Amino acid sequence: DHRDLHSFPTRRSSDLRKNGRFLSPFNRNVVKFGSIFSVFISSDLSMSSASNGSAIVRDFWANPKKDLSPQEKDQLLTEIRALLAKEDAVIVAHYYTDPEIQALAEATGGCVADSLEMARFGNDHPASTLLVAGVRFMGETAKILSPQKRILMPTLEATCSLDLGCPIEDFSDFCDQHPDRTVVVYANTSAAVKARADWVVTSSIALDVVSHLKEQGEKIIWAPDKHLGNYVERETGADMLLWDSACIVHDEFKAKGLQDLQAVYPDSAILVHPESPEAVVRMADVVGSTSQLIAAAKSLPNETLIVATDKAIFYKMQQAAPDKTLIEAPTAGNGGTCRSCAHCPWMAMNLLENIRDVLMTGDQEVLIDESVRRKAVVSLQRMLNFNKPVTAA
Repeated sequence: DHRDLHSFPTRRSSDLRKNGRFLSPFNRNVVKFGSIFSVFISSDLSMSSASNGSAIVRDFWANPKKDLSPQEKDQLLTEIRALLAKEDAVIVAHYYTDPEIQALAEATGGCVADSLEMARFGNDHPASTLLVAGVRFMGETAKILSPQKRILMPTLEATCSLDLGCPIEDFSDFCDQHPDRTVVVYANTSAAVKARADWVVTSSIALDVVSHLKEQGEKIIWAPDKHLGNYVERETGADMLLWDSACIVHDEFKAKGLQDLQAVYPDSAILVHPESPEAVVRMADVVGSTSQLIAAAKSLPNETLIVATDKAIFYKMQQAAPDKTLIEAPTAGNGGTCRSCAHCPWMAMNLLENIRDVLMTGDQEVLIDESVRRKAVVSLQRMLNFNKPVTAA
């Protein structure tokens, strides 16, 4: 039983379509909502070699909740606001969560940010409970840095293909086979993998950290994202041994489709997250982390931007550049189907209903073994103390 992922931006695609305008270049529906374009393509939910993670998503969406009426949604938001106050809680949301989640975080004194800034905000905020809307490694990072706080998530089953693709047992064995190398892992990993690492990095600090390590004569093990690793290796010339894993969203962006789309919009600029394949990265006018891409959207002179990252970033990107037209980069071959359709299916498991429920019950709490946390905080703190500006993926 498969569910098309094209409704994932808000799970309210019927409402969006009533307000949208449809165009159809090269066999795709391009929908304009204000200045935002989204490409909707049917999808098969068997989207990852990590079949367990796929099964979790499939089961979650097998029985979707009904669309809320405006009155029901208002009531739900009222309940959440009251529960946040009662539980001394604040919402910390990632750029890739659905727009209604991001808007709620903003409206209730929380934050919408990248994974590292989420953790920093949570650590600095006086609230005793953090409601982390994102995927599991983000909740774990918050707990590693703020062990004294209660960390809740809308669902602990919201994970990440990069995390799933780097199990600690296999990765630890891999590291043991190369004891002469410094272990550098991306933030999109489990607490256990972070505990095994010497460094944790994010996409915007990866070049700086690896360049620093190269200057020190270090050889590197990199995990888990092979595309980001390849990008860092090309840019720095460091000696890097790469783990083989990829993000299911960014791995699907296609250079040929991007070329065809740019032919339709010849004055556009292309913004690419470095988790994308090399051929896509090489086409970019700007390569950067989520925060860097949002900043670029604001500063670039181009009125039209083609964006190769999760489409949920358009919520904050449109705030930063309200007069720009944002177009989603293609994620399938001409006439083909996509798996993620430019939106992480695990991010889409964060729902308003889940937020209400977890605040009521206290379920879905992030817990980390203290011995693992003590080791993981070393590699994270090493990144925080690095003498370059830091922004997360």
